[in-house]
Amino acid sequence: YKLLLVVLFIAAVISLFAGLFFILRDRGHSSRTVRSLGWRVLFCALLLAVLLFGLYSGLITPNQPFPT
Repeated sequence: YKLLLVVLFIAAVISLFAGLFFILRDRGHSSRTVRSLGWRVLFCALLLAVLLFGLYSGLITPNQPFPT
């Protein structure tokens, strides 16, 4: 489960840097930047959904520095 979270995070970061590369290389004359940033939004939304599912299902638990 944690591996899925790491893979989604890495995919989002790779897509972010790919968008940056396309902005610098194409100078805004291509739709590759929009496509790359769209993928990043998708990966981040999936990451958030998987993270929330893990919290609600009990697969992952938050760490509290001080007991309540």
